[in-house]
Amino acid sequence: MKILLIGATGTLGTAVYKELSARGHEVLAVGRTGGDLRYDVTDPAQTAAMYECAGRVDAVVSAAGDVPFKPVTEMTRKDCLAAFQGKALSQIDLVLQGVARIAERGSFTLITGVLAREPIPTGAAASMANGAVEAFVRAAAIEIAPQRINAVSPTVVTESLSSYGDYFPGMGSVDLADVAQVYVRSVEGAQTGQVYAL
Repeated sequence: MKILLIGATGTLGTAVYKELSARGHEVLAVGRTGGDLRYDVTDPAQTAAMYECAGRVDAVVSAAGDVPFKPVTEMTRKDCLAAFQGKALSQIDLVLQGVARIAERGSFTLITGVLAREPIPTGAAASMANGAVEAFVRAAAIEIAPQRINAVSPTVVTESLSSYGDYFPGMGSVDLADVAQVYVRSVEGAQTGQVYAL
C-alpha cells in the first residue's frame, strides 16, 4: 500500500513508520520540520497541498496532535480551541479532505489517547480533544464505507515514562512496538469505526 503518515518524525510516528515500512508498504513521511513531505496539518490549506503533492494513497495514518496541559481553573477558551484545533480538527480535516483522495477501499487511522476515558489533572483539554476524535470516528465510519476509519487510543508509552510517567500514576504503560502493531491492524485489517484502546 501507499500510506501517508502524518507525524512520522515523532516518537510514535517513527515506530509506526518503521513497522509499516518493514511490512513492505510505501510510506510517505509527513512532518512539520522533517520527513518526505513537510506540512502543518493544523492549517487546512497545507493539508490540501499535502494531498495534492502525495497523489492517490491507500491509507492515511496520523500519529500527531498537540494539546495544552493546564488546570481547568487556569484554562481559557483559547486553550480549548488550541486543543481542538491541534488534535481534533486537524485530524478530522484529514478525513474531510481525504475521502476524495484515497482509494475506494482506503482507510484512515487517527490517534487519540487514554485521557478520553481516564482523565488526569491538567488534562481536560486533551480529554476533550480525544473524545471528539473518537466520536467522529464512530460517526464517520457509517458514512464513508467502503472506506474505513479507526482510532488508536494508547496509554502513556513505556519509552516516554521518564518524561510523562508521573502524570499517569498507576495507569501502566504500553510499549511503542505494541502501539505500532495496532496501527498495522487498523491499516491492513477490515474493521471500521473502532477505537483501539491499549
